[in-house]
Order: sequence, then structure tokens, then C-alpha cells
Amino acid sequence: MAASAITVQNATKTGLAVTTASANVDGNYFTNDGKSYLQVTNGGGSSINVTIDSPVVCSQGGVHDEVIAVGAGVTKVIGSFDKSQFNDPVTGRVNVSYSAVTTVTVAVVSLGV
Repeated sequence: MAASAITVQNATKTGLAVTTASANVDGNYFTNDGKSYLQVTNGGGSSINVTIDSPVVCSQGGVHDEVIAVGAGVTKVIGSFDKSQFNDPVTGRVNVSYSAVTTVTVAVVSLGV
């Protein structure tokens, strides 16, 4: 299996009923406009970690992935994602992975108009 796309949903002035999808065991990715937020709901009984890949090498020679803990039964909204730090330089996408995916759902919402 490979990472799967998360369709970016656009928020509007009249509102958005967010549609979620199951987190993929091999990770997910989405096209980043710099105004997008990742919603992660952990329906499981244990905390998970969500890792946002930062493919850009800093001036010190390292990369700085973001790792966010999402507690059991918690929904977190994560972002937005600076395009210069989080976009894959080849695909322009943000890559996301999870320490566990059982009962984890995700969505991406853009606040761009």
C-alpha cells in the first residue's frame, strides 16, 4: 500500500460540513496552499502521534518534522503549514504519518477563498 491523498475541502462563508476519511497506515498527503489545516480525530483508547514531514534541510543541516500528540478520544486541528517548510519540493504536497491508525479519521480544510 502507499500513502493516500486527502481531498482538501474549502471553507466558505456559509459553512462547511467537514467530511472525514480513515487515516492510511502508510500515511496521507495533501496539496498545501499555505491556508490549510489538518483535522485529526483519535477515536482509540491510547494517544497517537501525528508527524508532519518537513523535507527542507535547515541551515544547521537537519530537518524539523512536527510531531503532535493526539490524545485518546480527542480531535485536534493542526496547521496551517508554511509552504517553504512543509511542502515536498517535488510534489508540492504535505506528507503526514501516524503512529497508529485504528479508529483515526482525518480531513483537510482550506480557509483560502
